[in-house]
Amino acid sequence: MKKWLVIVIGGLLVVLLAFRITVLVMKSTGRGPEQDERPAVAVEVGTVTFGPIREIRQFTGTVFPYNQYVVAPKVSGRVLQIRKRIGDPVREGELIARIDDAEYQQAVREAEASLKIAKASLAESRSQAELARQEKERIESLEAKGMVTEAELEAALTNYEAQEARYQLALAQVEQREAALASSRIRLGYTRLTASHAGFVGERFVDEGALLAPNMAVVLVVGIDSVIVRTTITERDYGHIKPGQPVDVMVDAFRNRRFSGTVERIAPMMQEASRMAEMEVEVDNESHLLKPGMFARIEVVTAKKDNTQLVPSTAVVDRSGETGLFVIPEGEAIARHVRVTTGIVTPDLTEILEPSIHGRVVTLGQHLLDDGSPVLLPEETSGASGDLDSTRREKNSR
Repeated sequence: MKKWLVIVIGGLLVVLLAFRITVLVMKSTGRGPEQDERPAVAVEVGTVTFGPIREIRQFTGTVFPYNQYVVAPKVSGRVLQIRKRIGDPVREGELIARIDDAEYQQAVREAEASLKIAKASLAESRSQAELARQEKERIESLEAKGMVTEAELEAALTNYEAQEARYQLALAQVEQREAALASSRIRLGYTRLTASHAGFVGERFVDEGALLAPNMAVVLVVGIDSVIVRTTITERDYGHIKPGQPVDVMVDAFRNRRFSGTVERIAPMMQEASRMAEMEVEVDNESHLLKPGMFARIEVVTAKKDNTQLVPSTAVVDRSGETGLFVIPEGEAIARHVRVTTGIVTPDLTEILEPSIHGRVVTLGQHLLDDGSPVLLPEETSGASGDLDSTRREKNSR
């Protein structure tokens, strides 16, 4: 009896051992029961298309005037009139403000009077020099005939040289008085503050009656027929942007409008602290809608293709450092993992350089998939839910 019990127990052990070995072998070859009985994963799919794609880099910046300058006096004085207020247009050479010029007018009159005195002295010196020249010539002619002494000749020559020196001094004094008159007229002109370039008054710093010192700001004039949008670019974008590239500029004040501009300048260096370089975009602003100080968004097209293979960007996955996607071949319900090489990437579409993709691509549910996983397509899911609803309606009707 004991012998038969031992034989039975031994046989059971052998059967269990054989079953265990079989299961391990099937798992190692990928043909285990768990593999064959995996449930289908419900996924969403997209299609492979061919069409254009653009790579757009976005930046933020600030709008600056193309040029700006401060209107300030070169002389001191009290402001009599300011003709412009904030927002007023300004033409080149237009009068903006006047300073009390009574003192400078008086200085001009004094300079004119001094010039008249100097010219009168010059005329007198000229006549004296001419008389001295004639006397010198007369004495020289008499000396040749032996009718005058050498002392008389020396005296005539000395007098002529003295009168000629006085004439040259009077001539220099006239030039000095002319220069003084020109200087006083220039200072008088400084009492009229004019615009050096056309633009608009951006700020007004003083009002009539204020006492100004030299170089004290009166108004700020900005030129906004064109504007500059300044931004910074990272090292990653530096090699993709070049002067001359077209850009689109958007501002919050005009959300539905795009302003066309051009990359004008890129700094030849990176700031060590931020690792960024400054970039300037010039935008034509004939409409004067863009104002200095506005916050701006800039879009630069760094790459584009007219016709290439495209898939939804949500279909591309990165696993263990490899870029790929899950493809469902036509007529099958199995997801196949395919390694791909991507090109231009946008939030919506991704360019697939290689290989050529045939079939639909999984756009949602990839994290539940492995190569060869069965999938449940959207139309199958909707069909199953439709059958369930019809069954429920039949039960309710009964």
